Amino acid sequence: MTKLKVMLLPALAATALLAACGGEPATDTVATGDGGGVQTIEAGTLIVGSDIPYEPFEGGDAPDYEGFDIDIINGVADRLELELEIIDTPFDTIFRDLGQDKFDMVASATTITPEREKEVAFSSPYFQADQSLMVKEGSDIASVEDLAGRTIGAQKGTTGATYAEDETEAADVRTYPEIVDAFNALQNEQIEAVINDFAISKFAEESKPELTVIEAIPTDESYGLAVALDNTTLLDAVDAALAEMITDGSYAEIYEEWFDEQPPEGFREGE
Repeated sequence: MTKLKVMLLPALAATALLAACGGEPATDTVATGDGGGVQTIEAGTLIVGSDIPYEPFEGGDAPDYEGFDIDIINGVADRLELELEIIDTPFDTIFRDLGQDKFDMVASATTITPEREKEVAFSSPYFQADQSLMVKEGSDIASVEDLAGRTIGAQKGTTGATYAEDETEAADVRTYPEIVDAFNALQNEQIEAVINDFAISKFAEESKPELTVIEAIPTDESYGLAVALDNTTLLDAVDAALAEMITDGSYAEIYEEWFDEQPPEGFREGE
């Protein structure tokens, strides 16, 4: 398993996560068994949509998916006493598919945005992310300011694509169904740069040594798990499970496994 160091949420965010669940971990009320009290499409099963691959958050082959998000939702499903089923689905249709009851929840390194909150309900944040600028070795691009008049890429439907289109002066922003397609286009010099979540682009450096992240772009994004707007019972149970994972140390174990360092204060056992 490849590991990567990235920065998670500060302690304040973890405090907010606990507060969303009433201030205390719901250690006696999280479990639902066959779905009692929690609304799922299929009784006894939590069906989750995820755009795979998006490593290190989701990767691998069905049914043996792996990644930070995969371990998080396994922990959530265990605490709800539900079986977990993961459906690989394109990110640009993932919220529509959630609204059409193709799955109960989205876990796909998903940034919480006001626009998305009109379509889905998000859990409390569980990861903080920024964007990044990636180029091929030898490029004369040194920062976002150098993108004027250039052809750049991003994954369709992502906040990286939004940033590329709204915050740069690139002449052409090409969007791709999967982020690996954008990386491959950069590698083959079909585009000149990629804007994407920092942790994912940094992870890709290990398998694509010709590509390098040259700039972190502070955007102060937070990832959340998404459910249907009207599924408040599931949302409350997910928040309670996440809070319990922080206090019992499970979250820290997952974090250390994937990022090879302790989580920041507020995400450690007993906090």
